[in-house]
Amino acid sequence: MATQSPFSLLTPPAWAIDEAQRRIVLLLNHILMQEKEATSRLARQKGHVVLMEWRFFAMKLVATPAGLLDLADLGALPDLTLVVTQESPMAIAQALLRGDKPGVRIEGDVQLAAEVNWLVDHIRWDVEEDLSRIMGDVPAHMLGRAVRSIGTALRQFAGGSGGTHAPGGGATP
Repeated sequence: MATQSPFSLLTPPAWAIDEAQRRIVLLLNHILMQEKEATSRLARQKGHVVLMEWRFFAMKLVATPAGLLDLADLGALPDLTLVVTQESPMAIAQALLRGDKPGVRIEGDVQLAAEVNWLVDHIRWDVEEDLSRIMGDVPAHMLGRAVRSIGTALRQFAGGSGGTHAPGGGATP
């Protein structure tokens, strides 16, 4: 009688993975639409497929003519493959908190890789702006400031360059 691994119960069903990927695409497109240069750069790559992999997670994205992203067909061959080489979620989180990129193995179209790198380096989500539409400017700003303070503390804890301590207990940028 074969025994089943208890970790196999943690594998989400296919419909949940598909829905999560669709939500990720919606978020990425929301962020991309806030930067005209990003959509124009991505529009030049229309039809190109990027496969992103990390551990057991894989996602294929295709650039649309509008300069946005969509899920690629399952059978689509990737023009670019990005494999996150760091296995540990903690190591990835620490790298991101320090402002570093996690280790990535890149295979495929060099020009597409350069565009993806530009997007990663230049596009930032203005969460505070989105929150202000829901809760108003002042509460969104206060929440944003609190989150930035927590982020600074986490970067300092992780050994990043979140600032140095100034005399008197304050932190300087």
